[in-house]
Amino acid sequence: MLPVIDHKPKYVGRLGKELDIEAGRDAAYTAALGILAAAKAHLGSLDRVTRVVRLGVFIATSGDFFDQPKVADAVSDLFRDIFGNDKLPARLVIGVASLPLGMPIELDVIFEVA
Repeated sequence: MLPVIDHKPKYVGRLGKELDIEAGRDAAYTAALGILAAAKAHLGSLDRVTRVVRLGVFIATSGDFFDQPKVADAVSDLFRDIFGNDKLPARLVIGVASLPLGMPIELDVIFEVA
């Protein structure tokens, strides 16, 4: 999931160059809301999610940006608030040179459902 609103990028650019950490956190949060909306639409209710199995956070960065975990925390905090500490995932955070459509964040999430 990318940080889009109404099928348009909310942010374009890389962390540490065009965007700062707060924009990165907001982009990650926006993408997470998109994942939750898609899951709810598919499942009918987020109550069917028994846990978040995996969270992959890919962050487009300049070469000298090192705060990827702080950006990813925006998603982890949201999932903790919704699903609880006991349902949090294994997390993978990776800085990359670029992402589709020039966006700064891409999330890969696996939910376990009942």
